Amino acid sequence: MLKFTLKSLLSRKLRLVLSGLAVVLAVMFVSGAMVIKDTLNRSIDAQFTGAYADIDLHVALKPKVKSAADGDAAVVPPVDRAAVDRAADVAGVAEASGMVLAEGARVIGKDGKVVPGTGGPRYGESWRPESELISLRSGHEPRRDNEVAVNAGLAEKAGLKVGDPVGVLTNEPRKDFVVAGVFGYSGDRDSIGGEQTVAFTEPVAQRLMLGRADGWSGIRVTLADGASADTVRSALTKELGPGYDVLTGEELARKASDKSRGILDMMGTLLLGFAGVAVFVGVFLIINTFSIIIAQRMRELALLRALGASRKQMIGSVLVESFVVGLVSSTLGLAAGCGIGALGADMLASSTDGLQVAALQVPAGAVVTSFAVGILVTMLSALLPAVRASKVAPVAVIRATATQQGRHRKQTWTGTALLGLGVVLLGLGLFRSGGASTIISGVLLAFVGVSLLTPLISKPSVQVLGAVFARSTPGALGRRNSARNPRRTAITASAMMIGVALVTAISTVAASAEDSVSGDIRRDLKADLVAMGEAGSASSAAIDPAALARIAEVPGVERVAAVTMDTATVGTADQSVASWQDWTKAREVLGLKAAKGSIDTLAPGTVIMNEGTAESRGVKVGDRIALQFQRGDAHTYRVSGVFADSTLSNGIVVPWTDAEAGFRSKQPSQAFFQLASGADESRARAQIETLLKDSPEVSVQTRDDVIEMFSGGFAMMLMVVQALLAVAMLIAVLGIVNTLALSILERTREMGTLRAIGLSRGQTVRMIMTESVVISLFGAVLGIVVGGALGLAVARAMEDQGVSRLSLPWGQMLAYLLGAAVVGVIASIAPARRGSRLNVLAAISHG
Repeated sequence: MLKFTLKSLLSRKLRLVLSGLAVVLAVMFVSGAMVIKDTLNRSIDAQFTGAYADIDLHVALKPKVKSAADGDAAVVPPVDRAAVDRAADVAGVAEASGMVLAEGARVIGKDGKVVPGTGGPRYGESWRPESELISLRSGHEPRRDNEVAVNAGLAEKAGLKVGDPVGVLTNEPRKDFVVAGVFGYSGDRDSIGGEQTVAFTEPVAQRLMLGRADGWSGIRVTLADGASADTVRSALTKELGPGYDVLTGEELARKASDKSRGILDMMGTLLLGFAGVAVFVGVFLIINTFSIIIAQRMRELALLRALGASRKQMIGSVLVESFVVGLVSSTLGLAAGCGIGALGADMLASSTDGLQVAALQVPAGAVVTSFAVGILVTMLSALLPAVRASKVAPVAVIRATATQQGRHRKQTWTGTALLGLGVVLLGLGLFRSGGASTIISGVLLAFVGVSLLTPLISKPSVQVLGAVFARSTPGALGRRNSARNPRRTAITASAMMIGVALVTAISTVAASAEDSVSGDIRRDLKADLVAMGEAGSASSAAIDPAALARIAEVPGVERVAAVTMDTATVGTADQSVASWQDWTKAREVLGLKAAKGSIDTLAPGTVIMNEGTAESRGVKVGDRIALQFQRGDAHTYRVSGVFADSTLSNGIVVPWTDAEAGFRSKQPSQAFFQLASGADESRARAQIETLLKDSPEVSVQTRDDVIEMFSGGFAMMLMVVQALLAVAMLIAVLGIVNTLALSILERTREMGTLRAIGLSRGQTVRMIMTESVVISLFGAVLGIVVGGALGLAVARAMEDQGVSRLSLPWGQMLAYLLGAAVVGVIASIAPARRGSRLNVLAAISHG
């Protein structure tokens, strides 16, 4: 039986290759994601090797507030002289000295703008003496308070050399310096992980990076000869107390390299998402392929049963075929994934200056996962057709209608039940506050239910869609061919339906969110001009307060509302906080409306928050809440008012005097300007830009610019969605090609007869192309309907997240339809070419 199976497999190489391509794509994305992540992980580890080789142990105060992203402190608590002296007295310590190293030093380039980042942090530090790690390449160390040294990577990026003037932004407004030296790192590295470092004299570094002249960010500890790092670490922890972290140089390097892996996780997740789509859609292609193959081999299988083959042997025969297909496809997919992984690693590394890509290696996990995914998916997809094959009765050998379809009542009832249950759950989630989990469950069940019901609606649907082409004989024949086997048509169209439904649902949510944000800004924002960072970031940009005071005197400027934002903690949870220089002006400029209590004023010892924050924190007007800022001790506030959720301002608003003392930066990060009636906006904008020339991180934007900036995030999301659609459409092309190719083989005698009675080659091509386009359009139309409905349901459920308007992306949905038609044409080329070139006499005599 095994020998027969292998011979049968080799006799059908083309059709099995077509089904295997879907597995190749899925495995390629899975292995590619794992290879990229492994290669860049090793590259980053190598880059940070020895980054803190000059530090045996590092002692620092534990931060008051940690970043939600990576756990690092946004503000480094300063260590005082007493702690340095106590560390120096610990047994096993040869030397203990204070050091300053903190993020936040941004160099202003010769174009007046902040030098773009190169993939790593931007450090400001006190100059540390040359060592095996650091060496000057030109100039000398900073000796005067107006001198700095920069690393070679930053010097190259900014076009700086020794003697050049340079402006630097820190926690204080711009300060001007002279480049005294350029330094590099061991191994001829210009930077470590793409970091940009500015080294000051120690007093300047303390003042600019820490905000005080008598502290350090940490203590550099050098061990005495023969001292154990673990022993000294324990002694330091005991001496200084639990409020300090003590790390080795290797642990610091590992922590720094881990911080650089964010983009890797994002890229890996994205590729695995593509792989998931490819696997899910590919299942339908494999099921369809094996179903058609078994239908065409029905006589052969019945003869085997008549000769004594058992049901177990029949199932085994089909599963062996699927195993071989999965094995070959997984091997090819793994090889392609390694190539994709190497290319992707090079592309990502090129965006990080100074990162050297490690040699390509294939991790064992990628090999195991690739073959597990490829083989298991193929075999599981072939299991249902295999079970059907085992039920072939020996008497079927004399039947001529081996490919007749059953009614598949079980599938219809199952699909109806799942669809109904999904609709019920969606209703509960949307109208009875069932929660996000209820809505997601309803969406998934409804999606699966529609997929199972597709055969039921495929015949009438393709008849309607095919009516457009039915005016000619080839078009009418193509229309009938697409409707003659509803189940096969449904499975073939499922690949297109799933992809289009997925992207339509996401596009619908994005369109609804974008319209909601745009509408809210147009309705609420009273400011005519806004100064903010290019990406809308409020945490990194800085505006000189003195410049804002001068702008308030510009003719035509009626109100100036400036805000600074930061992260605080409530208990153990992170919380976004904001503070306005003048709350009354801010409330008017942003159009904020009171929901509970009073938001007219913000008195000392009180806070105001939006409804979403109040609900998530479980607080109400009159309650007291404790906030720990980046600096200083925790503060307890009374909640004096709650305002309606707003696109422009959410979180907890605290008094300005408290923000000046406790926030990371004392400088505003955004400013809103409301002009007087009749003022010349262009002239006012030019004057404001001139006054903000020393705040190069911000740009002055109109209300329309702000809306466009917020829309940019949705545009980026849609780019990813389009990529997912491309994957699904590629597999859809394979599915339609496979179905048409097998269908032509199945209908060889019929096509020979049509050619014999006068159907020309061109008409044959048009007939097959019509069938392909109708199937493709059926999948696209069904996907748009299902995806649009599910997208609207999800958008409706996001009302609490600010999605107040429901919108459909009509232009994109039309583009999806046109794309499906093109896919249908492309998929028909090879099968139509083969069908039109059949030998008429051989086709008529085909058995």
